[in-house]
Amino acid sequence: MGRGHFKSMVKIDELDLKIIRELQADARKSYREIAEKLGVAEGTVYNRVSKLKENKVIRGFIPDIDYSKLGYDIVALIGVMVEGGHLPEIEEQIAKEPNATAVYDVTGEYDAMIVAKFKSRSSLNDFVKKILATKHVKRTYTMIVLNTVKEEHGIRI
Repeated sequence: MGRGHFKSMVKIDELDLKIIRELQADARKSYREIAEKLGVAEGTVYNRVSKLKENKVIRGFIPDIDYSKLGYDIVALIGVMVEGGHLPEIEEQIAKEPNATAVYDVTGEYDAMIVAKFKSRSSLNDFVKKILATKHVKRTYTMIVLNTVKEEHGIRI
């Protein structure tokens, strides 16, 4: 099993949550628009967002991209089994791969799960073979997504 990360909680109040919800709906909204909708001063929104960014609650503002429209039609879930004690280095190496969109420590039969996107079966094949050729990787298990029912990178709070 992978290493655990217990991060300290940041004190978040209802106004912070309302601001986060507004940014989740449209991260391009101006602080003025958010302030008007929530009935607070623009400076309040600015200060709250600054605090949320400083505490890494908000890690960035990125576009929500449909990668299939860019040719990344193959999504794979890859379980990786690693020899004891080497999981952190293997995960960090995999996380640097441009096709990997997520790397998770997990419980169960595998030590890590990877979500990765590809333009072709051959690029998926190369990716999996590269992982398998990595020292201390014992085994992989690859599943290909047939249909995406839901894919969001955040939860509605």
